[in-house]
Amino acid sequence: MHNSCAESVALVSRLAAMVSDLTGVDVVVAPPYTALTAVAAVLTASSIGLAAQNVFWEERGAFTGEIAPAMLKDAGCRYVIIGHSERRQYFQETDETVNRRLKAALKASLIPIVCIGETLAEREAEKTFAVIERQAREGLNDLSLDEIGRVIAAYEPVWAIGTGKTATPDQAQEVHKFIRKLVAQLFSKEVADRMRILYGGSVKADNIDQLMAQTDIDGALVGGASLKADDFARIVRFRV
Repeated sequence: MHNSCAESVALVSRLAAMVSDLTGVDVVVAPPYTALTAVAAVLTASSIGLAAQNVFWEERGAFTGEIAPAMLKDAGCRYVIIGHSERRQYFQETDETVNRRLKAALKASLIPIVCIGETLAEREAEKTFAVIERQAREGLNDLSLDEIGRVIAAYEPVWAIGTGKTATPDQAQEVHKFIRKLVAQLFSKEVADRMRILYGGSVKADNIDQLMAQTDIDGALVGGASLKADDFARIVRFRV
């Protein structure tokens, strides 16, 4: 919940100019709902994709405050974030509702970025893998091979979001490897090998290189560092 329309447009305009020559990396921004249309207009001539921060599972109806998939597409979105830890923490998002939102997004041909991750209490209780497996099994339940092939996963340890703490590259890699193996079990090795698994947990310009050097980390879900064009551009231009 950052930036007015004007501020969002200024930020994205600067970012677009800084990464315009970049190839081989997909960049996506997820401004607030109120800035989606304005940012979409700025990105018309850019390769940067537009995402929403959430989506509802119904196509229309009396659901005050919610946003339907078609509305997001109409605003210019190609991607949508689903199940972010803050949605789970503050707004009672569950694995079941993540699954419903995911299916609605896929039906509307949006590319979902589905977030999973454990809390500090769960990590300290050595429940990380049990939590990740439950969230993945229930969140990705009843998807076809075509549908799972369009899903982007994001591991975001809740204990490393907004705290300044970051999972070490080895800790992040361990969980990413687990997620990829789990997807292979649930669907197929081919699907798992192709799936992009992003890391999201206090990703910054000064730790992106070490994170991206890991075998199973395919990208980053960037939080606070995305609010500064210079930092975001450096993250996009990671070096391994």
